[in-house]
Amino acid sequence: MSEKVMFIVPAELVKKIDENRGDLSQAEFINFLIDSRLSEEAKEQGTVSKEEIESLKTAIKKLLQREESVEQKYATKEEVQAFQHDTKKLLKSFLDFFVGYGLELGKQSPSSELAKITNELQVLEDELASEDEGGEVKIKWK
Repeated sequence: MSEKVMFIVPAELVKKIDENRGDLSQAEFINFLIDSRLSEEAKEQGTVSKEEIESLKTAIKKLLQREESVEQKYATKEEVQAFQHDTKKLLKSFLDFFVGYGLELGKQSPSSELAKITNELQVLEDELASEDEGGEVKIKWK
């Protein structure tokens, strides 16, 4: 068994121990106080509490999110090429639309002008055909 030793303390201290010890004996209460005080000192000397660990984890997560957002500010080479390709397609679509729109709703020429131009072209074609009648075109195939 453990060896017992007498410990002399002031009467006021014994009174405080008796008032606060509850169901524990005086020796158990003093042992509890000494152990709790020593464990507090050990924590103060180098251990980290759970709250501190959690706060560090949240701070690290915030830093990582901030770094990821900084990395996402820049476009990659593939994204730039895709953007250029899509822009070219969009410009082509605009050009096709406006050319088609201009042809459909553009200045309507009167039918007499169209008939006049058609007749002039027909006359020119007939003149060219009469001058070159009898001409042959030969195509060589290899």
